[in-house]
Amino acid sequence: MFAFKTAVAALAAVCLQRAFAQSPIASASCSSTLVPRGAAPSVAPGYVARLVANNLTSPRGIKFDTNGALLVIEQNSGIVALNLADSGSDCISVSSRRTVINDTTLNHGIEISNNGSTLYASSAEAVYSWPYSAQTQSNTSAPTILVQNMTTSDHTTRTLKLSQKVPGLLLVTRGSTSNIDIDAEDITTGHSQIKAFNLANRTRPYNFDTDGLLLGWGLRNDVGIDEEPLSGGIYTVENSADDITRSGVDIHQNNPAEELNFLGYLNGTRSANQGRNFGYPECFTAWNVSAIPNFMGQVGQQFAIGDLNSTVNDTTCSAANVQPPRLAFQAHMAPLDILFNTAGTAAWVTFHGSWDRQPPVGYKLSVVEFANGQPTQPSNSTTAAVDIVSNANITNCPTGCFRPVGLAWDSQGRLFMSSDATGEIYVVLRANGNATSSAGSNATGTIPSASITSTSSSASATTSHSVASRAGGASMGALAVVLGALAVML
Repeated sequence: MFAFKTAVAALAAVCLQRAFAQSPIASASCSSTLVPRGAAPSVAPGYVARLVANNLTSPRGIKFDTNGALLVIEQNSGIVALNLADSGSDCISVSSRRTVINDTTLNHGIEISNNGSTLYASSAEAVYSWPYSAQTQSNTSAPTILVQNMTTSDHTTRTLKLSQKVPGLLLVTRGSTSNIDIDAEDITTGHSQIKAFNLANRTRPYNFDTDGLLLGWGLRNDVGIDEEPLSGGIYTVENSADDITRSGVDIHQNNPAEELNFLGYLNGTRSANQGRNFGYPECFTAWNVSAIPNFMGQVGQQFAIGDLNSTVNDTTCSAANVQPPRLAFQAHMAPLDILFNTAGTAAWVTFHGSWDRQPPVGYKLSVVEFANGQPTQPSNSTTAAVDIVSNANITNCPTGCFRPVGLAWDSQGRLFMSSDATGEIYVVLRANGNATSSAGSNATGTIPSASITSTSSSASATTSHSVASRAGGASMGALAVVLGALAVML
């Protein structure tokens, strides 16, 4: 009996040692006076979300400058620089704020050159650049107009992305002018298109309608865009249409799907996708196949809307005629950003959520696993996006919850996320202390299984104690069992 008790006690000691060893950021306190405007987010096992900044004016696009300040587009206000203080154990706070640009027309897109000396931002009408000093956090001259003639009455965001594979090329997204924009059928209008503009040989402002390299058209409102770091493939996430019908049946609750689109490459690699018509406004992607009358396709395939006839039907929407998405997402989740990690093993996507579905969906940050320049899931998958940070009670949305928009990596591989509805910035961390950017494989457990239920994280607002419960949860659970057995035996 004594030998057994001794063995149990030794095992308890080992479990206790492992519990603390596996929680490198858990033991340090990370208290904060910041309180989320809504409930603290729910976070998947192995992750933690912390509130870093609040009281911003509808923060949208975010980007780090070369000195580590977080540049934030405040919609219809301008650009502000947040200087961050890191007190250890990933306890991050804002030490100071500085207004960089006052311009009430700026609304979403932001970029910065690799050397940090040029800042880019967009309004509904134009793309601008400024000489920028990361030391003084200021622009040093009036703006230069790079691209213009983009004003529309509905989807007004113009996301910006500088290519890393082809320096000097700036990608610009432009959405539709209404829910179903008939003008988007005409390639010459520039509606619902994504183009690349060569900044190296610019002699005048580009006209979006007539200038630039066309990467894709028939793209209703592709707000998020990024360049896959290994192959250089251009991927976008698309907000699809609201309130659609087919053959007189309202199918809008679960159709059409939101999309992950592949637009080819900028580095000379040939792709049939580049410059192709992606279907809008005639063709849309299926999510709930059973809800679409007389549809013989599957998830991820496209279908026609309205009253079908000899000229408007699913044949016109086949892959032979228009380009289908690479992946489909649940209807009305409203993806607004996509950001790859440097290894090309994961694409992070913000789902802003939509007003056009009850109960609501989206309002979360998810991750899609990639390998060899492609998503690992097939195009008809319904589980490719795995939730990492979400709202605990989605029935409070959209007025009572955070709404993710922009994403940015800092120099340590920590993921920052803006929430426009609540005026907040969060940082998303790995609970074991590794960089968030190292996530990227279901096989290694860095991307949780889609079947795992997220758990609420009190660390989102005030403390890191819940990090300890997640990081060392397995070991502490084993410890509890051992100590229970020990108590019975003693």
